[in-house]
Amino acid sequence: MFTIDAHLDLSMNALEWNRDLTRPLEEINHREKNLTDKPDRAKATVCLPELRKGNIGLVVATQIGRYVAPENDLPGWHSPEQAWAQTQGQLAWYKAMEDAGEMFQVNNLETLEKHLALWNNGEASEKKPIGYILSLEGADSLITVSHLERVFKNGLRAVGPAHYGPGRYAQGTGAVGKMTAIGHELLKEMERLNVILDATHLCDDSFWDAMDRFNGPVWASHNNCRALVNDGRHYSDKQILELIGRGAVIGGALDAWMIVPNWQRGISDPKTMKCNLNAVIDHIDHICQLAGNANHVGIGSDLDGAFGTEQCPYDLKTIANLENMADLFGKRGYKDIEIENLMHGNWLRFLRRAWA
Repeated sequence: MFTIDAHLDLSMNALEWNRDLTRPLEEINHREKNLTDKPDRAKATVCLPELRKGNIGLVVATQIGRYVAPENDLPGWHSPEQAWAQTQGQLAWYKAMEDAGEMFQVNNLETLEKHLALWNNGEASEKKPIGYILSLEGADSLITVSHLERVFKNGLRAVGPAHYGPGRYAQGTGAVGKMTAIGHELLKEMERLNVILDATHLCDDSFWDAMDRFNGPVWASHNNCRALVNDGRHYSDKQILELIGRGAVIGGALDAWMIVPNWQRGISDPKTMKCNLNAVIDHIDHICQLAGNANHVGIGSDLDGAFGTEQCPYDLKTIANLENMADLFGKRGYKDIEIENLMHGNWLRFLRRAWA
């Protein structure tokens, strides 16, 4: 089944992890077998050939460059200008992938329908480019609000104002407080340009501040449920209902600590913790039960977002295994049309409405 993944840090993997994502997965992992600089070395699950194997023909692909103030001990860049340069290097990689025929930028209804027609023409997917919608995870790298229009012209179509910790525009995971004054300006500019607000990573205060001020399209690219894993990174039922009321779609994430409670990074083991694809579906099903339908949730895996097989469902060895979720949804009692919506239809409906 055609599948959409609404959150992949492809350029980060290419430039910061130095992975050639055009190569087979086994080759990428073999090349890292003696590296110890990151805990997920030789445990990658994502590359372009594996996306094709799984019929994952469209993804939301990120740029990311976090600014950190002197008192902030999170990893990040020491000036917005450095963060900007990082994201522009990431953009250059996406453009290089386009030039090589490996990827295709989807940024409006015309390019969306053109890409869908290619992927659904009945031919094998081995040679087809992966469609990508460009998203900015954390807005710190926008040196000024006026930079948004510049990146919009480069194809950027979604922005998450915050990432982890305090930010220049909003407060993210682990922080507290409303959006900043320039964050409010950013929301106005996003609304003017019809840029999608990605509510992912906004702390509770900034989330409600954004909901009060923003009238454009909203989604949550990769979020799970606080009712199942009690952590501020996830959404409460009240927040999920707010998003449902706004017509949002929420992407179920596959990072183990977001799936099962009491996960200890670097210590816990997916199998021991019973972290599998069914546990991911528990979160997706919870959102469906709140909504009363299967129209507001999909997949936003975040696979290889600084973790690999050591910290994802044990029954997933490669991102191509996302296709197995369709059968698992069926075993939960979801009807065929509902499964199609969960695998791709909800994201497509959202985009067609947002870009109309």
